Amino acid sequence: MLHCFVLDCSASMLHGRQLAQAKGVLLRLLQRAYQARAEVALVCFAGSHAEVRLQPARARPWSEAWVRPIAGGGGTPLALGMQRAGEVLAGAARRRPAQQRWLWLLSDGRSAEQPARPRGADAVMVVDFEQQTVALGRCRELAAAWDGEWVAVEALLK
Repeated sequence: MLHCFVLDCSASMLHGRQLAQAKGVLLRLLQRAYQARAEVALVCFAGSHAEVRLQPARARPWSEAWVRPIAGGGGTPLALGMQRAGEVLAGAARRRPAQQRWLWLLSDGRSAEQPARPRGADAVMVVDFEQQTVALGRCRELAAAWDGEWVAVEALLK
């Protein structure tokens, strides 16, 4: 199994320390992947770029020191982030066609972009970090459009 995590590092994620919270959730999910002996990948997007921070590899023990340098700021290039994630998933599908591939989007959904579901994702989980007073509900909309599952971050923190 491959868990491809896509982390929204845009400026809106700095509101209320959502990015710090997302990094904590990411560490938990990476630890679960390690315990399940799964592979993991990480794509981070913000400003005008999306970067593959970790190509698919066997999960290992992770520490806070590994995610601390991930910074935030700028716009929310959601479509570009999903494009990069799709490239990672497509490459994994070519290398290991029988492998199950999960896409995890960790975001507050503060983007007007509505990209298509990345190809190569067998399952999609959209983890919603939206805490703004006026909720837009875009993470829930993305999950529905992608035939995925929406989960509020609070459910993962229990």
